[in-house]
Amino acid sequence: MVLESYTNLLDMCCEDVFDFQQPLRSLRHVVNSPGIISDPDWESSNDGNSVGSMPFCFKRKIIVANFLPVICAKNEATGEWSFAMGDNQLLVQLKDGFPIDNEVIYVGSLNVQVDPIEQDRVSQKLFKEHRCVPTFLPAELQHQFYHIFCKQHLWPLFHYMLPVCHDKDELFDRSLFQAYVRANKIFAGKIVEAVNSDDDCVWVHDYHLMLIPTLLRKKLHRIKVGFFLHSPFPSSEIYRTLPVRDEILKSLLNADLIGFQTFDYARHFLSCCSRLLGLNYESKRGHIGIEYFGRTVSLKILAAGVHVGRLEATLKLPATIKKVQEIESRYSGKLVKLGVDDMDIFKGISLKLLGLELLLERTPKLRGKVVLVQIVNPARSIGKDIEEAKYEAVSVAQRINDKYGSANYKPVVLIDYSIPFYEKIAFYAASDCCIVNAVRDGMNLIPYEYTVCRQGNEELDKLRGLNKSSSHTSTLIVSEFVGCSPSLSGAFRVNPWSMEDVADALYSVTDLTRYEKNLRHEKHYRYVRSHDVAYWARSFDQDLDKACIEQYSQRCWTTGFGLNFRVIALSPGFRRLSLEHLASSYKKANRRMIFLDYDGTLVPQTSHDKSPSAELISTLNSLCSDMKNTVFIVSGRGRDSLSEWFASCENLGIAAEHGYFIKWNKAAEWETSFSGIYSEWRLIADPIMHVYVETTDGSFIEPKESALVWHYQNTDHDFGSCQAKELVSHLERVLSNEPVVVRRGHQIVEVKPQGVSKGISVDKIIRTLVSKGEVPDLLMCIGNDRSDEDMFESINRATSISELPAAPEVFACSVGPKASKANYYVDGCDEVIRLLKGVTAVSLQKDTAGHSHAAFEDTLEVVS
Repeated sequence: MVLESYTNLLDMCCEDVFDFQQPLRSLRHVVNSPGIISDPDWESSNDGNSVGSMPFCFKRKIIVANFLPVICAKNEATGEWSFAMGDNQLLVQLKDGFPIDNEVIYVGSLNVQVDPIEQDRVSQKLFKEHRCVPTFLPAELQHQFYHIFCKQHLWPLFHYMLPVCHDKDELFDRSLFQAYVRANKIFAGKIVEAVNSDDDCVWVHDYHLMLIPTLLRKKLHRIKVGFFLHSPFPSSEIYRTLPVRDEILKSLLNADLIGFQTFDYARHFLSCCSRLLGLNYESKRGHIGIEYFGRTVSLKILAAGVHVGRLEATLKLPATIKKVQEIESRYSGKLVKLGVDDMDIFKGISLKLLGLELLLERTPKLRGKVVLVQIVNPARSIGKDIEEAKYEAVSVAQRINDKYGSANYKPVVLIDYSIPFYEKIAFYAASDCCIVNAVRDGMNLIPYEYTVCRQGNEELDKLRGLNKSSSHTSTLIVSEFVGCSPSLSGAFRVNPWSMEDVADALYSVTDLTRYEKNLRHEKHYRYVRSHDVAYWARSFDQDLDKACIEQYSQRCWTTGFGLNFRVIALSPGFRRLSLEHLASSYKKANRRMIFLDYDGTLVPQTSHDKSPSAELISTLNSLCSDMKNTVFIVSGRGRDSLSEWFASCENLGIAAEHGYFIKWNKAAEWETSFSGIYSEWRLIADPIMHVYVETTDGSFIEPKESALVWHYQNTDHDFGSCQAKELVSHLERVLSNEPVVVRRGHQIVEVKPQGVSKGISVDKIIRTLVSKGEVPDLLMCIGNDRSDEDMFESINRATSISELPAAPEVFACSVGPKASKANYYVDGCDEVIRLLKGVTAVSLQKDTAGHSHAAFEDTLEVVS
């Protein structure tokens, strides 16, 4: 477990650690020391300067994003700051999806620098007027965190772009990641201030703040944390190139719910978790969950929506209607195509223009008729890539206009300056087609906004001479690499890298009948209206509540240093086995039975040399020398290797191949209750397994005397799992009439006779000893994998054996904290050896006359 000297787990990650040790008086559940998490009763406080100390009135939704959704202005004459909420921003609009009795708090940075002297006053003003909590990152930290690490490292990587050259500026810089950590810590500190109770929810947005879940879990283990990624998530082949890949994945997994725009992005995340962290996931009742240290981390797949009511209200403004008339008059008789994009290297603006150029080249009849209005929003980042993309777009537009334009006609109208929101709405309403041609994009709401605006209103219909029964039309061309693409089934989907594909789509939309345009529009409009921003927020909030219900019934422990910090959720009766507790019971017992797994319990799974160490042999011999002990190694390994390894252990019992063979000590003969080892089923299973070895690179067959085992730990993770599933199905089908079972274990598929398991063999050993009058009053079993769960179940059940005069004390112990039938756990193989050496020392102490209780305590301390 975590040492007291490292309660601040970020000490090992970077400098300038944020002080989480300050008491948070408004919080009821915090981690104030390593080990099991406690629930201290904080004293009430009247400190009005703390956001968290305000009287609790409502359940809080704390929305966390890189920037606050506010518009800032400073009066230079008076020095006063004024702030207004950006009503057109998604973070403001999602409030409509929350219950009315919820209070929404925003945490984020301002897009301007505020003098440190003014920060307290600005903070109070923002919270009082808009329920906003600013983070105030120092200018240098903001530059390193946002403009360099986020925008020049994470943003390109998440959009499938790797450094193409080894220029120093493009290579990963650890100091920039430390800036990312420091910034996330500042955000986490502000979130902690804003939390009032366990009922509050924290919803973190986008890739800038992917470390927040870990930082929050360190202090608030029961806080509800949701994370939504607005950008794409790359495939594992791209993501694994990130040097801090594990740290980010592990941090995200400290959230309760992780949201993605599309299944593709979620699938890539799942693949990274399985390939890089070895985690398993499954779908239950329509929900995907990842098992992570006893917790189930849920995944949510739902594209964000737009605020339909706000768009419709803007469309009704007199200024908007006037602008629509102006645009329709200016481009009367023309087919207007609209593009609205940020100036970004991934938006595909120049590719869109090249597609138009090819259309005009191949279709002379459209020259003078087609106009592409391209609105370019200001760039959100800086760098030479942005400048190059802007230069390229302007150059291509100029070339097209020079080649196909005239004094009264320009095929491309490039609006590369900021325009009011109502003007964008007017262009949506007046355009025949909208094209989104990004080469990779996550949350892109342009097609949704366009669809709503094309629905129009009564006043626009009247000005256009349409009656109430007239149908509305819209046409969309959408890149297949955009997050909203799967939800727009009526759009023309294009490969943005193919100019022919884009040109064909541009031509197709000019050839549609009004009826076809109406059908596509109605289909899209129904979806956009029903899946608006309120629906998105409400759905995410409800799923977050569901994901947290099971977690609250479990007992939580903390472990891990730095960004490896995590909360482990265990059943209420599951606890760590201490040497003091075990030694006390061990000392009082008159007859003990000890069952030990081998691989992963006595020897690490990752060890290349699987033979036992001299220390282990010595410890086992010491245990076996105590006449009160019966000690067994219960392993899936073959009897030959186990006999060879433990040849020097005279009194050690061995149950090989999961108990198919049992040997009571070195001098005894091997026993088995089964006959026909080389049964006919082998002749069926063996050739089938060899087919899967030939078709699955890295797999191999381990032939045992009692079983056949197909191993796939060295194969491609996804392909190996897929082949294992198919092999199990294949073998179960052809061996259905044979007396064998087909079992899938940890990276293995095993075929073995029915009635063979570690649990059955342990039960047999216990009953045999009881029948000889050797009645145990202590049963101990230690194991690490699925096959050992049978042993745990068996010794737990042994307490009800009728032949026993009294129920023995049971120590079923799992190696590693995880979901288990055991009631104890230890951290690893080294701790198993320490426990065994500790109880061995107890036996020696008891057998030596004249030793005091103090000496016994000293022995425990030294061994620990």
